[in-house]
Amino acid sequence: MFRKLTLTAAAALALSTVQAPAAEIETVITDFAFPFEGPFGSYDQLQLQRGLQVYTEVCSACHGLDLVAFRTLADQGGPGLPEDQMRAYAEFYEVFDPELFDGEGDFRPATPADHFPGSSLSNAPDLSLMAKARAGFHGPAGTGLAQLVKGMGGAEYIASLLSGYVDEPECALDGEPMDGYYNVAFAAGGFPESCIDEHGHHMVPGSYIAMAPPLYGDDVEFADGAATDLVSVSKDVSAFLMWTAEPKLVARKQAGLTGVLFLTVLSVLLYLTNKRLWAPHKKKH
Repeated sequence: MFRKLTLTAAAALALSTVQAPAAEIETVITDFAFPFEGPFGSYDQLQLQRGLQVYTEVCSACHGLDLVAFRTLADQGGPGLPEDQMRAYAEFYEVFDPELFDGEGDFRPATPADHFPGSSLSNAPDLSLMAKARAGFHGPAGTGLAQLVKGMGGAEYIASLLSGYVDEPECALDGEPMDGYYNVAFAAGGFPESCIDEHGHHMVPGSYIAMAPPLYGDDVEFADGAATDLVSVSKDVSAFLMWTAEPKLVARKQAGLTGVLFLTVLSVLLYLTNKRLWAPHKKKH
């Protein structure tokens, strides 16, 4: 029995060494500074409102937010829209109600209790939890230690992706043309074989992505006069998508801080109580 297990393990090891796995595609993820980062960070309400505007005018054409209710746009810690503005925003959308017209169903203006529509394209992922579904920082060597310092980096990944479209690298021009758009922050798409050296290493970061560049800079005009360059707009909508994925982030941080303070005070009281209870007995010895 032991001999069979040994032979099986040796065969598996031999098969695993026949073909070495291809090197992972490197990406360029910028460590942007967001106001909600850190134990005391919180969302910037104006930034969330700008991100909502970018999503509405640009992203909603393809991507949905079907896990987000319109009423949450007025919640404290979020975009903080006034009640009348939140209701007016919801009425811009139409939802299908199966109870209208004697059960036959029809479309009606959305109410605060309704959710954002889903994605209009089958290959366009829903963005409700995208900031939590993507990790911008992994290293070193895939250990995830960078996440202890920088966090998961979902918002950084989205902002880097939106602002990471570049011209095709020169090495890609020598090989077979590929479909899509080259993005230095994307690693799940096609990679030109002409950009792989003789050792199997990728010579350039990024890969091809099917989504065309959604932002070019100056795509929107903000009422508060904020910057509308590509990076700034990318950060605004990334912050908004972080809020859709973590709407209770600020409340959770406040609860955690309260818990830490409570446990700290409790620890001090327990220590002093212990000293007082045992002090008379220690003097006898």
